[in-house]
Amino acid sequence: MTRWTITPVAALALVLGTAGLVGADLAQPAGASHPDPGGATSRPVPAVDFDRPAPNRYFPLRPGTVMTLRGNDGPERLVETVTVTRRTKPIQGVRATVVRDVLRRPDGSLAEKTDDWYAADNEGAVWYFGEATATYDAHGHLHSREGSWRAGVHGARAGLVMPARPRVTDAFRQEFFAGHAEDQAWLVQREVSSSVPYGRLHGLVRSLEWSRLEPRVVSEKLYAPGIGLVRERDLAGGDEAFALVAVSMPDPHR
Repeated sequence: MTRWTITPVAALALVLGTAGLVGADLAQPAGASHPDPGGATSRPVPAVDFDRPAPNRYFPLRPGTVMTLRGNDGPERLVETVTVTRRTKPIQGVRATVVRDVLRRPDGSLAEKTDDWYAADNEGAVWYFGEATATYDAHGHLHSREGSWRAGVHGARAGLVMPARPRVTDAFRQEFFAGHAEDQAWLVQREVSSSVPYGRLHGLVRSLEWSRLEPRVVSEKLYAPGIGLVRERDLAGGDEAFALVAVSMPDPHR
């Protein structure tokens, strides 16, 4: 069992206080099959590396899975529904799975709707190929599409969201579209246990995530084996938090 190699407080202090990390181009995790996305040596991920995709334990992409999370963005309460659809989108020769992410207010009005595009490679690492996102005001009017991007368009590049074999100290870009989408992640703990409204979960991976566009905002995320993201919350610079309340998975025998 992997034990702590760094405390949460120390990890947060490093992220916030070390100029070499905040705003840096992070290295690819050891054992990954591609260069750092967005780094000086990066190039489009080879489509041939996705012709026999392997499942990822901490970021499964099983079509038909529906996850419900509840939380807040500042004072606003929200319900988030994440659906792994059966639709795919071809991007740079890779057939990415479309994951629909919808945020609604307590009255049911739409706050945000996003189609994320993910694909697992042949080793089981999950890559992020972009998103089409839209936010809406309280009257249902489109407010913004800021943050939308697609790998291969206007210099945007696919990023890594979960290594095939996540290890403590792995650090990587999750997306790269200069000035619009620059999230990065650092894995700081494994074999975590945590309680969310869905229940008590074990064997989780903990990451710290941030963006060069908001360098003082640091978020913590927990990924559960067989489920995926089960909790996220801002540790510094923000006031956003969500936790899993329900999950529905397709029957593997059907």
